[in-house]
Amino acid sequence: MFSPSVWSVVLVSSLLARHTIADTTSGTFSLLTYNVAGLPEGLSSSNPETNTPLISERLGPYNVINVEEDFNYHAALYASDSHAYRTPTSGGAGIGSGLNTLSDFEYIDLERTTWDKCYINSGDCLTPKGFTLVRIRVSDGAWIDLYNLHADAGVDEGDLEARSSNFAQLTEFMETWSAGMAVIVMGDTNSRYTRVTDSESLHGFIDDNGVTDAWISLIRGGSYPEEGADALVCDFPFAAGTTQAEMVSCETVDKIFTRSSSIITLTTTSFTNENDNFVDDDGAPLSDHYPLSATASWSLSSSLRLSDPTGGPHGDPFNDIATSLTDDVPTIASITIRSGSRVDAVSYDLLYPSGSTSTVYHGGTGGDDNTLSLTNGDYITQITACSGKYNDHTRVFYLKLTTNSGSVLEGGVTTDDCLITTVPTDAGSGGAWGLVGFWGRSGDEADRLAGIWGAVY
Repeated sequence: MFSPSVWSVVLVSSLLARHTIADTTSGTFSLLTYNVAGLPEGLSSSNPETNTPLISERLGPYNVINVEEDFNYHAALYASDSHAYRTPTSGGAGIGSGLNTLSDFEYIDLERTTWDKCYINSGDCLTPKGFTLVRIRVSDGAWIDLYNLHADAGVDEGDLEARSSNFAQLTEFMETWSAGMAVIVMGDTNSRYTRVTDSESLHGFIDDNGVTDAWISLIRGGSYPEEGADALVCDFPFAAGTTQAEMVSCETVDKIFTRSSSIITLTTTSFTNENDNFVDDDGAPLSDHYPLSATASWSLSSSLRLSDPTGGPHGDPFNDIATSLTDDVPTIASITIRSGSRVDAVSYDLLYPSGSTSTVYHGGTGGDDNTLSLTNGDYITQITACSGKYNDHTRVFYLKLTTNSGSVLEGGVTTDDCLITTVPTDAGSGGAWGLVGFWGRSGDEADRLAGIWGAVY
């Protein structure tokens, strides 16, 4: 059916937390992508009833894992695993997408999207294949958008057209949801650089999204396989004694892509075929796909940082990094909170080094305005935000902004679920740290808010 800076957290009241970005500004973590062949026994090309428990007990060493075809043996896959953050199943074959993420890092914004187009060959239309997004918090200020995907399978013309549509749909989604964010995309693309239509889709995806293929960059030195050439198919299974160099010299349809942002430099420093760690006692692979791993290396910018968010997964995403903070970083000249019993909107006037200005608005039109002008060296160094439920949606109920001189702007009503975030404590590259924008989600109100700190004051 399917082809082969640290935040210190201190309780300042019963549920009021304080987050301050400290000086842990770089690190590494491990990635694994693995199609676990979890279709029902008899339909799967593997033996999932036997093999899934064996896979489960071997997932521990990897910090972030994307699995595909996690269908009818999901409970067994999670049974021996101890990752702190794991996405819930979307259902067995015919109901769910088979896509899940297991992570040592907390995540927000789980989004599951089904492909707009599929082709019935290989059974692709029999279950809602597609992609997922989770936004993971690797460290303080280090938020990364993690995508998992399982593209249409097969090599007929209809398969190739559907797969091309899959890549285009994912690109369109990323342009909205991941604008300004560092990104990891890994999963089963069912694509090869040597296959003509696939090559166009892969190169288009790479160019349109600014991502780097770890296999291309680390194993092939940036050289892509020639379009139309013979496929670089891996032996399956690998013969006993096959070296790691031989295992990674061939191309698999499973791939790992990364992208940096102006907040985080994100690269991969190693790429490994993990076959030897996922075989049974007889040396046979535990799935009909090989597991691939990479080491991700990250470092934070010394001029822009993200703070932690308050609120819920509702409304439309926004990120000033991709709009008002693309070139020179501005200062905030004045800021307005529009609120009543909740925070309806935030808006602010930006002043750029060139002397030009712009106004940014996030949220709805309800509530009343309360404005703070920032003059005489005043800039915002602390955010207090509280969330609560309204119409079964988590919204931002209260926002308080405090400046370096102690001036305060606030709006809304406090709750017992509040977070205080303050500027980074490490030295910025251009000046003192202060608020220069926001990222989050909004609609007719402020659904989620988090600050963006800039070293420009």
